[in-house]
Amino acid sequence: MRSIRPSFTVHRRRSTPRRTSPVLAAVALASALALTATACNGDDNADGTPTASATSGDTGDGKIKVPDDIKNKLKEHGIDIDKWKNGAWKNWDRDDWLREANDFINPIIKGLWDPDRMRDADDPDKGVDDNDISGDQGVTDPTPAPVKAQAVRPPYHTNAATAGKVFFDSPEGTMVCSATVVEDPAHPGKSNLIWTAGHCVHAGKSGGWYRNIAFVPSYNNAGKTADQLQNATKAEVAPYGVWWADAAQTSQEWIDQGGETGGNGASYDFSVIHVTPEQGNGGKSLEETVGSALPVDFEAPAVPKVQSMTATGYPAAAPYDGQLLYQCQDKPGRLSIQKSDPTMYRIGCTMTGGSSGGGWVETGSDGKPALVSNTSIGPVSAGWLAGPRFGDVAKGVYDSVSKKFAGQ
Repeated sequence: MRSIRPSFTVHRRRSTPRRTSPVLAAVALASALALTATACNGDDNADGTPTASATSGDTGDGKIKVPDDIKNKLKEHGIDIDKWKNGAWKNWDRDDWLREANDFINPIIKGLWDPDRMRDADDPDKGVDDNDISGDQGVTDPTPAPVKAQAVRPPYHTNAATAGKVFFDSPEGTMVCSATVVEDPAHPGKSNLIWTAGHCVHAGKSGGWYRNIAFVPSYNNAGKTADQLQNATKAEVAPYGVWWADAAQTSQEWIDQGGETGGNGASYDFSVIHVTPEQGNGGKSLEETVGSALPVDFEAPAVPKVQSMTATGYPAAAPYDGQLLYQCQDKPGRLSIQKSDPTMYRIGCTMTGGSSGGGWVETGSDGKPALVSNTSIGPVSAGWLAGPRFGDVAKGVYDSVSKKFAGQ
């Protein structure tokens, strides 16, 4: 066993905007309207610390129903919902960048995510020196050999039905990351939940919630090249529709510790989002629409007992362009960022930024695939990826979002 080599830089695996600055690792999450900190009734972390969540009052028909207390909270920040939907969301003044759990807002802006805007979402990575993540006092296995990412055979809906892209806006521009449709225990067979990275919804300790978060399952389902997508219709790019976040939750650890680059907060870098269709969907859920959803395993075995994991995502940083879906399969090793944080999974993989938030799947004891992690960090030069091992905190995030919609 050895610690991370100090010869490379590490970045958060997220993707981003038409660059105005070098590839910086920011991820996606939308802004959803209305929230409550979940500090009671089973919504706390195992250590009693409340998790962070948000809920939108948007019904999917463009009419937003916002509780009076939330309206007052937004007014304190000078936010008018009608003006927000007409472009005021572009104001990223520090005082207006909503950070707390009950500040998360994401009214649907119909037509915002058109094919051109989705295609142009890019990955701006910023590398950091490995010294920033080498507080390695726990257990770390040798750096894995690179595993070349393999293109998923289209149509993606047939071969990776639960995979898709999350789009969002950040101060740096239009960004993107990857996500997975997961089961909802409150609505068996009818889930509207997706799983992604925490840095795809919230900037962490230096910022707040991202805005205009939306999910596109089976993005570019036919696997067309960037050139072929130049004149693509919305139906070609988003054959199963655009689904907006109307609730989102990440860990309080990510909000308090998460960094744009490096490993801070990486062990808790996960998020669950509840979505609603932009155009209505005849009452069908996301799971019914795509035909599948993965169970989430919060008690996955320790690394030595796992023979193989498969990571899926839409890498957007060179040499990839973000338009095609890829996978890596490898036996995981262990990566320890800080002694006080849970050890992460690490696999060899050449996927780059944009694959952030994408699901890691292994075969469970029942012989069926289950989600056990999501892409969080990897070296700028590519070669490996690391993701958090789900446990009590992740389960608290998941259960809280599910419970919010249990009676609906």
